[in-house]
Amino acid sequence: MKKYKICAYAISKNEEKFVDRFMDSLKEVDEVYVLDTGSTDNTVKKLKKRGAIVKQKIIDPWRFDVARNESLKMIPEDYDICICIDLDEVIEPGFVEKIQNIWTNDTTRLRYNYNWRLDKDNNPLVNFYIEKIHSRKNYEWIYPVHEVLNYLGKQEKFITTDDITVNHYPDDNKSRSSYLPLLELSVKENPTNDRNMHYLGREYMYYGRWNECIDTLIKHLKLESAKWRDERCASMRFIARSYQNLERYDEAKMWLIKAINEAPYLRDPYMEMALLEYRLNNYDNVIDYCNKALQIKKHPKTYINEVFSFDNTVYDLLSISYYLKGNKQKAIENVNKALEYKPDDERLLNNKQIFEKD
Repeated sequence: MKKYKICAYAISKNEEKFVDRFMDSLKEVDEVYVLDTGSTDNTVKKLKKRGAIVKQKIIDPWRFDVARNESLKMIPEDYDICICIDLDEVIEPGFVEKIQNIWTNDTTRLRYNYNWRLDKDNNPLVNFYIEKIHSRKNYEWIYPVHEVLNYLGKQEKFITTDDITVNHYPDDNKSRSSYLPLLELSVKENPTNDRNMHYLGREYMYYGRWNECIDTLIKHLKLESAKWRDERCASMRFIARSYQNLERYDEAKMWLIKAINEAPYLRDPYMEMALLEYRLNNYDNVIDYCNKALQIKKHPKTYINEVFSFDNTVYDLLSISYYLKGNKQKAIENVNKALEYKPDDERLLNNKQIFEKD
């Protein structure tokens, strides 16, 4: 069996606190290449000390795709497989052998397991597939932000595995301020790209720019290429959130009904509706939508899934709603289920005491 030559590559800026963990996780690869884009701390020094090949270059104006492509250029042509990974990520041990065992001469890209968010006990909260392991040739990065790999060859061949996992441990203090202008640039450069239009609308929501969020996501839904129902559903949910924040609740409900009809196989729109009904004190409706959500046991393995759809939230809402409707048995039953997720939560424990006392 052919032994493939495998490297990892990354971009960095002021990430000295991640260097040792990052390099420890990449001991199995043949080489690590890092493009540093202007660190003023000890990131470069520490990377070099740990054996990484580091080049420094200022990208001005800043774009993630340009930086990724510059880092990719650092890799010699004789490498077979490249792993794009960030310094705040850790790839679990044994990955090189697993890649060697499943990669074939005509494979171009590998889809694998990504834990984007983990709890304090390292259990995944948001998990989906990503596709940043690829052949050395015929790839480039595109889009100023939320950049993706673009294949330049004749026929791209994916393989998928659940046996390789990357865990993400983000620096919550790091600024996202460049994302919005870069997303606006992405849409300006390619106004018919549904993915970037969705991301831009979502970013307006994060900034509390409700009307711009609504307008942008309606544009997303009107694009001919916007066919992925999960993402369409998310756009509808985000429009509904914006209307809620504008206190236009009838329009919020209308969009959540659209979201449910768009993707009835997802928990997320049912849970969003339950949360809205709870906000409006419509407890019968809360119970109805929560129970509909619970009929859905799994979600597709994509980045579009909400933590609140599969954590304690559904049981928390049910327990309070049942209590306020006078069904103490159901209230206790559901608060106990909520406590299985958060056994030390003081509010839940207090609620349980109230339910059992009355």
